[in-house]
Amino acid sequence: MFISKSPGILRSLTRKNLTWEIHDRPGEIFLTFDDGPIPEITPLVLQILEKYQARATFFCVGDNVQKYPEVYQQVLDGGHATGNHTFHHLSGWKTPLPEYLENIEKCSQLVNSSLFRPPYGRIRPSYIQSIRPTYRIIMWSVLTGDFDQESTPEKVLENALQHTTDGSIVVFHDSIKAADRMFYALPRFLEHFSEKGYRFSPLPDDTNVTGNIRL
Repeated sequence: MFISKSPGILRSLTRKNLTWEIHDRPGEIFLTFDDGPIPEITPLVLQILEKYQARATFFCVGDNVQKYPEVYQQVLDGGHATGNHTFHHLSGWKTPLPEYLENIEKCSQLVNSSLFRPPYGRIRPSYIQSIRPTYRIIMWSVLTGDFDQESTPEKVLENALQHTTDGSIVVFHDSIKAADRMFYALPRFLEHFSEKGYRFSPLPDDTNVTGNIRL
């Protein structure tokens, strides 16, 4: 069970600490991809994005970057941004804080970015205060649900089209589990909003961090 559009009350209450959407960039949509890079999936995503002259932000699992550095380099060479998604895709609800921060730090040795997205969108408020001095914590306004194996490709596309607007941060997954639904929805999503004159931009990455979280 998931909510396709993040609740407005939640965005309002946490806006000081978490980024859910971008308000000052009219006519832009911010596509994001979680859990890669994956050699069977990510290069194909890059081809689709290039067809529509779209740039995106890839929140990368450090272990995948370590295994597939050439795929990670393809993401960078394509003009896309990257973000930290922990090294082992850890839940911020279940993992003790020291282990969680160390895992972010380990990922940062491979992914040089000021952007962080907690896996599953799960993070304790107390953890946020330890991470925010170093990272901009990115959530989302639209969750396509491509990861949901009980969903259909058509429903994923419907979720994305229905809820996306100016400044939306939209989540897809460059993962094997999501592939069938994502590959159906992504090009149709891009075509729909391209025809409406929207631009697809990477999230602003304002600092060149070195991952020095205070443990």
